[in-house]
Amino acid sequence: MRRRVSVQKAFDEVRFGPTRMLNLRNGLPSGAQAVQRAEGWLRAKQIELAGEVLIVTGRGHGSLGGVPVIKAEVQRLLSRLRRNGVVAGVREHTAGSVVVTLAPLRALFEGIARHKDRRAVSALPPSAPAFEALEPATLKMLHRLAERAIESLGVHSPSERTVIAEMERQFSLLTRTIPRTDFSEQVFVDALARAVDEYDDAEG
Repeated sequence: MRRRVSVQKAFDEVRFGPTRMLNLRNGLPSGAQAVQRAEGWLRAKQIELAGEVLIVTGRGHGSLGGVPVIKAEVQRLLSRLRRNGVVAGVREHTAGSVVVTLAPLRALFEGIARHKDRRAVSALPPSAPAFEALEPATLKMLHRLAERAIESLGVHSPSERTVIAEMERQFSLLTRTIPRTDFSEQVFVDALARAVDEYDDAEG
């Protein structure tokens, strides 16, 4: 049995590498701590376009009463992130781990705060931009992404007011998604560029 586990671990390390594996058994976190760690990590990996990642939750044998607390909490987290456009799919890998397929970045913008329908876009409220400190080139890219996202909903030639509201929404989503420890304008720009490329590829 121990040899089988060792072989599986070796295969996982080759397949996912150290940057696409999260072992939630390290440090013996509580359920809440494990969820916080997993959510930040998954959102960061979505920004990186990591594709498939592996989360090791353990089987819960060391939990009180043998109830797998971390495994259950992570399953609930993955369900929520699926609704929010972060996770595209989940499948059991072993009894103590899951493979998570991350959603494309555009799903993040489409999965929160609106459905794919024109009424949702036309109803976007006007508001003062919260991104005035960004460089002009960054603002231009954010503007382009907002236009792409709105066009994907079937709305052509949107008003500038609608585009600015979408820019603010996307700015808010990305700044909440990128871990604070990793945040910089360059990281933000890289995320914008990846999202724009996704929309361009979808049209192509």
